Amino acid sequence: MKQTHLLVGEIVRPQGIRGEVKLKHYTDDPYRFELLEEILRKTPSGYETMTIENSRVQGDDVFLKLEGIDDRNAAEALRGSMLYVDRDNALELEDNQFFIADFLGAKAVDSQGNMIGTLKEVLTPGGTDVFVFKTPRGEMMIPAIQAVILNMDADKGEIVLNESKLDEVAVYEDSHSDYIPRDV
Repeated sequence: MKQTHLLVGEIVRPQGIRGEVKLKHYTDDPYRFELLEEILRKTPSGYETMTIENSRVQGDDVFLKLEGIDDRNAAEALRGSMLYVDRDNALELEDNQFFIADFLGAKAVDSQGNMIGTLKEVLTPGGTDVFVFKTPRGEMMIPAIQAVILNMDADKGEIVLNESKLDEVAVYEDSHSDYIPRDV
């Protein structure tokens, strides 16, 4: 299930009057855009290569100036565009790192090979990632820790989970809390 193109951002709006755009980045490192010379914009007919003239990071915001986009109207026309890199321009991964895109839709099985569900999304709240699976019982969320995730194979599109730990850590959308909020 390895993807040939990796989503790195979405153009959310124009920035100023000279054609700069603001991105919502989908990468752990917003400074990675400073290393790119080109970006791929997904279109109905495929991918369009766009040259990056300039990039800057301000806090957690990323701003790009793309070649040929020289005014606010041209930048506005790109609003909502999804931006990608191909694998050759992807960042090098360290051990135990992976691209989320390679596992979205992967089947989750227990150590015996029994189907649990499919990976729907990965939440990155800033500490431990949280995997969200679509299961027959509804959505199931688990922390992405080695005690629960035994193996991940992007080529097979499979994630093996430790079924004995799921009862301890899994949260299902149908779980009910005994907590009843009270007016103070």
